[in-house]
Amino acid sequence: MGAHDRSQAAFHWLLGDQLGPHFLRPNSDIVMIESRGVFRRRRFHRAKAHLMLSAMRHRAAELGDRVRYVQADTYRDGLVQAVGDAHATVHHPTSHAALRFVQGLRQIEVLPPRGFLVQPEAFARWAGSVRGERLRMEDFYRRVRREHDLLMDGDQPAGGRWNLDAENREPPPKNTDALPVPAPYRPREDAIDEQVRADLDRWERSGEVAFVGRDGPRGFPATRAEARRALRTFVTRRLPTFGRWEDAVLAGDWAMSHSMLSSSLNLGLLDPAECVEAAEAAYRAGEAPLNSVEGYVRQVAGWREYMWNLYWYLGPGYRESNALGHRAPVPEWFAELDADAVRARCLSATLAQVRDRGWVHHIPRLMILGNHALQRGWDPAAVTDWFHRCFVDGYDWVMLTNVIGMSQFADGGRVTTKPYASGGAYINTMSDLCGPCAYRPAERTGERACPYTAGYWEFVHRHRERLAHNHRTARAVKQLERLGDLDEVLRQARRRDPDAAP
Repeated sequence: MGAHDRSQAAFHWLLGDQLGPHFLRPNSDIVMIESRGVFRRRRFHRAKAHLMLSAMRHRAAELGDRVRYVQADTYRDGLVQAVGDAHATVHHPTSHAALRFVQGLRQIEVLPPRGFLVQPEAFARWAGSVRGERLRMEDFYRRVRREHDLLMDGDQPAGGRWNLDAENREPPPKNTDALPVPAPYRPREDAIDEQVRADLDRWERSGEVAFVGRDGPRGFPATRAEARRALRTFVTRRLPTFGRWEDAVLAGDWAMSHSMLSSSLNLGLLDPAECVEAAEAAYRAGEAPLNSVEGYVRQVAGWREYMWNLYWYLGPGYRESNALGHRAPVPEWFAELDADAVRARCLSATLAQVRDRGWVHHIPRLMILGNHALQRGWDPAAVTDWFHRCFVDGYDWVMLTNVIGMSQFADGGRVTTKPYASGGAYINTMSDLCGPCAYRPAERTGERACPYTAGYWEFVHRHRERLAHNHRTARAVKQLERLGDLDEVLRQARRRDPDAAP
């Protein structure tokens, strides 16, 4: 089939994370495939499985007669049922495995990726131009801001500064259980959601699939209309306070001022350009402060784009990275999201939120869940898989670089310059979780020793040679050498998993 003929493909395959209008192809019939085998390969969070299927089925209902929606055991079987051996197009998938699969199908033409601001080819050219220096997200972020004219006043950043992180690190307000902000948008379930839940119940009862976590009323958008309402709610009601408490945690406020739009972006229901442009419009109209808007733009146009492009730039072998040599298995209580098996209040509360919603914001992910796994030397590939399965916004491209690179430092510093390990003092400063806890963040030995504090010093000791040569962690090694109770701290950390109930 010639190039001209191939461009006239009658069918376009819409993958399950390509559900927005920017993924459609004019004049092509749409194919959608719901694969049961996906849920057998991984033990997903029940709420994640529900959201994925609800979003696909809602999209199919919107497309009506234009779509051929097939339920099959595998994608290969579904494609045969939908189009036979006819030619079809598909936009570049979001994982190495999916790309290999579609490239191996002779009938499939792979179109460029959509749903991101920067194409992998453009990123590779930029990365190749960085000679003799490490790649830095800050440099990439400024380039994206310039090229897309985001928060720019001429050739200068709005407000005269590129980075307002220093204004976005306030601890939570005291003597309150929740931030003084309106509640986030919550969608309403419908008959499609009811049918999805019935199907999941049936598959689980039959023993065909198994899930973790709970599936309560759907908490995240499954349609573009819902996602756009969620975006408007965030920008008009919650964005003004986002920056100030971006890194703060309150036990009674799981949402804080976060947008909770990551699942909508990662399903393709929203395009990142419309999100950052809406935030900038709020700043230009005087409806949101610059620190909040810059913080949000940094998350979407900076970090999200950086993770996406590093995923492709670093290649499939990146997932095997294990620079620290961590091999311990993820324990059963963590894998099962058993918050009741945990004494440390910060970890118990965070696991409960993951169990109940399949979502927590970036600080609990990094400084409570990831920090715990890093200190205990869990296998980074297993930790990555856990994050992929247990979060509603978890996909291979986003979790691989975030967990292997940032959270577990398994790449030895290709993504970040230091391990994100900390003792209980950080959690105590940035949250209200430590006050009622059975452990004390300042204590590293004894019955009330904080497992994060003891675990931190054991981690520094275990990797002291590597950390001593890192300018951002050398000071911790010197502090370690001055600990008069180091032997007892090491025994405290190694005696047993110190935060799991016996």
